[in-house]
This record gives sequence, structure tokens and C-alpha cells, in this order.
Amino acid sequence: MLPGGANPAAPLDRRVAAIALLLLAASAINYMDRQTLANVAVRVTNEFSLSNEQYGRLEEWFGYGFAAGSLLFGVLADRTSVRWLYPGALAAWSLVGFLTGYADDFQSLLAGRGLLGFFEAAHWPCALKTTQALLSSRGRTLGNGILQSGTSVGSILTPLVMWLLIVRLGHSWRLAFQIVGLVGTAWIVAWLAITRESDFHLRAAAPGDVAADERGGLVRKIVAVLVVVTIINTVWQILRAWVPKILQQEHGYGEEFTLWFTAGWFAVSDVGCIAAGYLAWRLAGAGWSVKRSRVATFAACCIPCLGLVAMPWLAAGPLLLAVVLVAGAGALGMFPIYYSFTQDISRRHQGLVTGVASFVAWVASAWFQKPFGRLADETRSFSVGLAAAGAVTLVALAAWALLWPEERTRSGARPSHDP
Repeated sequence: MLPGGANPAAPLDRRVAAIALLLLAASAINYMDRQTLANVAVRVTNEFSLSNEQYGRLEEWFGYGFAAGSLLFGVLADRTSVRWLYPGALAAWSLVGFLTGYADDFQSLLAGRGLLGFFEAAHWPCALKTTQALLSSRGRTLGNGILQSGTSVGSILTPLVMWLLIVRLGHSWRLAFQIVGLVGTAWIVAWLAITRESDFHLRAAAPGDVAADERGGLVRKIVAVLVVVTIINTVWQILRAWVPKILQQEHGYGEEFTLWFTAGWFAVSDVGCIAAGYLAWRLAGAGWSVKRSRVATFAACCIPCLGLVAMPWLAAGPLLLAVVLVAGAGALGMFPIYYSFTQDISRRHQGLVTGVASFVAWVASAWFQKPFGRLADETRSFSVGLAAAGAVTLVALAAWALLWPEERTRSGARPSHDP
């Protein structure tokens, strides 16, 4: 049973759990399509004779596509049925991923990445609208941790699929894109079979819920959200997209080792994500305020990210691998905290809040991809960029601590309409 469900009755709790597993699976599929390129980055850059800056452009176009899609699908998630919007978008991004396997030049790769990002952007507004409807303020961080952990599940599976198809069986990287693109079909069938339209209706606010309809401190909340999501998304997207390439190109690890390490990296990231959601939930249950429990957990996530500051002085070996491993856990663990804060801004416009924040975050993270690659080309090392990524997480922590106001919780009264 998930904490903070809409109704304590057992049948509903089982449905909440089933929908939560579907959300986890959707996150996994989202990242399987996204991570396919990162896991074959060396093969693709060699086949198309790409520089690191050009590879960065592929991630840049994905980011700009994601930013545009975030605005559109954020609005649609508030105005249309999430039950139908979600599977439609998943079918679209799966098709684009499948067709990327037929890319025959750099321009077609760019187009494929841009369209993939555009349709994948629907995942988060739809998923967060769902968890907001089903869970209370205190339960959302753990629920969002489960949702976010699906990204690691997908990212664990992707390098294993790549290893089986490419290394073990000797197939082209193109077949991998096509197989991963077909995975979403079963999810669409399960989603339509399990969910009902009533699952997405906003429930009445429960005692102890954060009052998301208050206007006081709204500007501070929005500024905090935009600062934090710009930082944590940029840090995570750099790690997600570049770690396999960094290990092979700079530190001399082989492709097979890198694929297995990447699977393990995402597994550790998943542990960090679930642990962050669980810690915030337990602290809130122990009497900490919602803000205090979340900020303390976010601070705990910053600590392993700061290990990246030492990257310029680390050579290939166990210590370097350990630093990269724990940094992934810290970076991914920040996202359940961020999602939960955004869900306390507005009850009725969650899609718009998510869409605008995602737009800003993805424009920023997309812009940083090409300079990150250019810096690596100029310095012949990725270490300086990684060190900066680790240090900047402290700015995000300060934004939560200093800008987000202390919450006002609801009594048993029904909520008023929020802005």
C-alpha cells in the first residue's frame, strides 16, 4: 500500500499500487528509448565521424524538443483526459525511437532526437497529475520516488539489451533502437485496462495536506522551482548522456565493461532515488515539517554529488568508479523532492506548472550539452565539466532552504480554488 492514498479502503489501495507500477514502467520505457543512444554513443560517433561537440548537438536537440513538448503537453494534461493523452504520447515517442534505427546521416539523427524529446515530454505532466490526484502531500515524495525510480529501471535494462544484441549476438546498433521502440505496446494495453477516468479526478484535500492554493510566497516558490530544476536537470542529463562515453574515451574502459557498469550505475541511482523518497516520508512521519524533511533529504543527496569535484585528480580505477556511482544516486535522488515541491504550488494546474518548469530546465540543459562537449574537445578531458556539475548542486540546496516559505497545512476544511 502506498502512503497517502486517496482512500484507505483496500480495493482502492490495490488500484493505487497498480497504477504506481504502471507509472514506474512508463518511466522505464521513457528512459529505455532515451538511453539507447548514450549506450551506443561510441559506435554512432565513429560511424558518422562525429566530434564530441556534434554528439552534444544530438543531446541539445533532444533537450529543445523536450522543452517545446513540455509546454504543449503541460497545457494538454490540465485540459484533456490524462487517461488517453498518456498512452497516445507514449505510442508516438516509441514510434520515433523505432524509426531512429533507420537514420542514415547526422541530420536524420538530429531530427529523430528532437522528435523523441518532444513526445517524451508528455510523460512527466501526465505522471505527476496522476500522483497528485492519488497521494497526499506527505506521501507524494515516496510516490514520486517510485515514479522516478522507473527511469533507472529502464536505464539498467538498456545497456543489458545493448550487450546482448550488439556484443553477444553481433547485431547492429540500429536493431537495438527498433526493439526498444516496440516495448511500449504492452504498456498501452495495460494502462487502458487498469485505469478509469475517475482515477484522475482531484480528491478533497486531507488534514495535514500542504495548502497549495495560497498566494503568499508564490513568486518565491516559482523562483525556487526554476532555479532548482535548471540545476538538477542539467547535472543529471550530463551524467546520463556522457558517462558511458567518458569511461571509454577518457579512461580507457572497454565497451563491454562500460555497458555492465552503466547498468550498475543506474541501479545505484535507483537506490538513491527510492532512499530519498523514503527518507523524506519517514522524516515527515516523525513530525518534521514537510519543507524541513524535504530540504534535509535534498542536502543528503548533495553530499555524493560533491565527490565529482575531485574528478580532475582521479585516474581510472576503483575510486573514480565509486565517485561516479554515488554521484548518480545523489543526482537522481533530488528529483522526487523537486516533484513534490511543484505539486504544492497548484492543485488544479499541475500540468502547466510541470510544463513551464520543464521548458526552462530543458532549454538550459540542452544549451549546456554542446559547450560541455566543446570543453572536452578543447581540454581533452571531461573532468572540469563534471567537477562544475557536482559543485553547482549546492546552489539548488540554497534555493530550497532560503526561497521556499514554510508551509501552511490544511485542517479538515475543504480547500478553496487555487490559482
